[in-house]
Amino acid sequence: MRNLTKLAVVRVRGGIGLRKEVKDTLRMLGLTRVNHCVIIEDSPSYKGMLQKVKDAITWGEISPETLEHLLRKRGRLLGDKRLTDEFVSSNTEFKSIGEFSRALLEGRAKIEDLPGLKKVFRLHPPKGGYGRIKRPIKDGGALGYRGSEINDLILRMS
Repeated sequence: MRNLTKLAVVRVRGGIGLRKEVKDTLRMLGLTRVNHCVIIEDSPSYKGMLQKVKDAITWGEISPETLEHLLRKRGRLLGDKRLTDEFVSSNTEFKSIGEFSRALLEGRAKIEDLPGLKKVFRLHPPKGGYGRIKRPIKDGGALGYRGSEINDLILRMS
């Protein structure tokens, strides 16, 4: 059985001074601007991409509660409309955003299953700041893999 965990990836740094291949990888991930967040699968191909751009992003495993909060507050449809429970129930087999987010984490649904849902979540800068954005997490900075601490960061940003 495949690993079904989902990772939340947040872009922390801008594009000045980045190599072209790093910029290209960020674009492939959908992270075109600072404070953008995407939800991806925890697969070897994505892990390789994350390692390539680790000096511009932070990532970790997202919890069901945080994913539901992110979809409710920052989920946008085409035309910059908010994602609502009514839209989810009328366009999918799920009755609410919470049910959809749990199915997403369990692998029973994909973000693409909701027609018109944008894959990128635009977030505010975090309350209290990132910390040192030129240093990795283990050195007290903001870059790289942060595990479940990503949930706290996303809540501070939404």
